[in-house]
Amino acid sequence: MTTSLFDQIGGFDAIVAAVDIFYAKVIGDASLAPFFEHLSMDMQSEKMVAFMAWAFGGPGEFKGKDLREAHKPLVKNKGLNDSHFDAVAVHLEATLKELNVPNNLIKEALGIVASTRDEVLDR
Repeated sequence: MTTSLFDQIGGFDAIVAAVDIFYAKVIGDASLAPFFEHLSMDMQSEKMVAFMAWAFGGPGEFKGKDLREAHKPLVKNKGLNDSHFDAVAVHLEATLKELNVPNNLIKEALGIVASTRDEVLDR
């Protein structure tokens, strides 16, 4: 049996730490910050932890909105596009490196993220 990415990176504790660092980077990025205006970052972080745990093979299932529906208003009303998606991926990669996640696991995580591009960008 193969160990999930979720378990390999350290489970919920690691994902919570990653989400905290990740969102600090995202909110500090002038090109991304407008997408998070008027959001409760505590609630957003909780959603992201749940999504990442599920996407990385952790226990339970994700019960939030699907990626297309969650991001559709951002695409339509705020111009969310490939450059923003790429910036998010860069911040995630930097976050995982900062947490000393091995490169092979970072590559796996970024592959999972890349597989969501068309859904997130409503294509």
